[in-house]
Formats: sequence, C-alpha cells, structure tokens
Amino acid sequence: MAKYEKDQVLTGKVTGIQPFGAFVALDDETQGLVHISEISHDYVKDVNDYVQVGQEVEVKILEVDEASKKIKLSMKATQEAPKREKSAKPARRAPRRNEASSNFKQEEAPGFTVLKDKLEDWIKNTNFKK
Repeated sequence: MAKYEKDQVLTGKVTGIQPFGAFVALDDETQGLVHISEISHDYVKDVNDYVQVGQEVEVKILEVDEASKKIKLSMKATQEAPKREKSAKPARRAPRRNEASSNFKQEEAPGFTVLKDKLEDWIKNTNFKK
C-alpha cells in the first residue's frame, strides 16, 4: 500500500458492486472502494447503472489509511464537473428575524392594540366565580 498516495490518478478494474459503491482493484493485491457518492457528478441511485464488474475505470485516490489498509477512491474526481446554468432570477432569502421585527414595534402592530384593549373587557365580563 505504500506505493499509493493521495491524489494519485490510476486505472483500476471493478471487482465488485454493492449498493453503497464499487470495489476497484488497483493491482493484484490492492483494492479500494469508490463510494456511491464518488461515482458521478449526477445523482446515482444504482451503482450498476454506471459500472459493471470487470470494467476498467479511472480513479483518483482520496485517502490511504495504512492502519486499516483501506483506500478511498473517486471516479467523480477524474471528471470535469458539469457547468450549472445560472437561474434567471436570484434566489429569495427570508428576512432575518431582526429585519422583520425592526419595521414596527409590537405595541404599534396593527391588530395587536385592538386585542390588547378588548382583552381587559373580556376578562371583566366573564362570569368567572372565585
């Protein structure tokens, strides 16, 4: 494993496919895992839609863990990211709490003063017995 380093780009052969990713042999003794999130820039629902056992793939080494003898690989890192179209209108953001409440004071807010005045009358007029 010492011959493999982070950021190295290699060609390997898919040796197994699981729901969480694909195992790729880098040589006769060493294999790594391409996690499902590292297979493509697109959303990957099924790994089998992107790779098959025996297929040769280009991978980039993301991490080499000597202690656990695991290598994390990425196919996505060897591909150029697709250009995203800019939306015509900018995304709206919700007003921050301070912005929304700074426009008026609560006692001046429409509707609140009416309720405040009525509340005292309602309390007086209840048939509440102690």
